[in-house]
Amino acid sequence: MIARDYTVTQGDFSLQQCEQCHFVATSPRPDQNSIALYYQSDKYISHTSSGKNVIDRIYLLARNYTLRSKYKLIKKYKALGSVLDYGCGTGAFLHYIQKRNWQIAGVEPSEAAAKKAHELTRTEIYHDLKQINDKFDVITLWHVLEHVHDLNEKLIEIKDHLEKDGILLVAVPNYKSQDAQKYGAFWAGFDVPRHLWHFSNSTMKTLLEKNGFRLINTMPMKLDSYYVSLLSESYKQPKKATILRMISAFLCGLSSNNSARRTGQYSSLIYIARQS
Repeated sequence: MIARDYTVTQGDFSLQQCEQCHFVATSPRPDQNSIALYYQSDKYISHTSSGKNVIDRIYLLARNYTLRSKYKLIKKYKALGSVLDYGCGTGAFLHYIQKRNWQIAGVEPSEAAAKKAHELTRTEIYHDLKQINDKFDVITLWHVLEHVHDLNEKLIEIKDHLEKDGILLVAVPNYKSQDAQKYGAFWAGFDVPRHLWHFSNSTMKTLLEKNGFRLINTMPMKLDSYYVSLLSESYKQPKKATILRMISAFLCGLSSNNSARRTGQYSSLIYIARQS
């Protein structure tokens, strides 16, 4: 499949699946020296805190809801403790959990985003995991792992920073969801080339087990189907009236979630794991 970078370059990239392990990767894959160029856009909402259009404002409203949901999920496994948010962006999640008396640490490679996270949390935000010596009760990667070049090396490094009884939470898009199937190459969850990898339930389980983790639960991110569908509609039908795109996206998101109640194939999934 050929997918387009609708955010920065409008360039085309191929999605290639390994015949042996079934992992799907973006090709050509920008290296670590050139990938930053593909994040240089005001459209890249994860690195901003202000909504400049309807889609961005919807994202920010949804983010407030998901912050509560993420916190409630963590509380099921840990009442209180320390959390490392890898790829913390502008620090919204760290700030939310900091206000609830958790000890926090964040890693964010983007200097602009890290600066905003520092200003929000008044806590040092690291640019690399190697700068941190501590271990944590909880480590989170909220839509981050798909951006990581060296998956195996990074997961091993993360495991070394996790307490023995700690939990790892990894949220990634699911290309086997109904909304992904509907939009195909226009599906915003592909987000090439920033998303270097594209995961399914089976490949994520394989990846975690290969690097010393045991998958203990999988949870949906139900709002993602609506937001991703809205972005996908704008890619597929840019000339269509905004209100009509919003209606189509809502109906697609609703249908995708209804389907996922039977199949488990939600637009985005949170994988919860412990050390094996």
